[in-house]
Amino acid sequence: MYLTTEIKQDLFKKHGIGKKETDTGSPESQIALFTHRINHLTSHLKSNKKDFSTQQGLMKLVGKRKKLLNYLQKTNIDRYRSILAELELRK
Repeated sequence: MYLTTEIKQDLFKKHGIGKKETDTGSPESQIALFTHRINHLTSHLKSNKKDFSTQQGLMKLVGKRKKLLNYLQKTNIDRYRSILAELELRK
């Protein structure tokens, strides 16, 4: 499976507010998890072009990530800029 417990813990450790593995609810850690899943689904859709249910799930994940990014931008612009730089979401 592409998303093991070790990968999740590593994502939460890198991108959480407290930089610890138990910080799973912060917007930064959720955005990092969504980005990892979006990258995986994008690579899947490159080889399976007619998988429309996966395409729909991908669009939902992109929407959720966008909502979290908008929330973070409104509440704390410094954390928003740091997560964009860490995940290289904007160029």
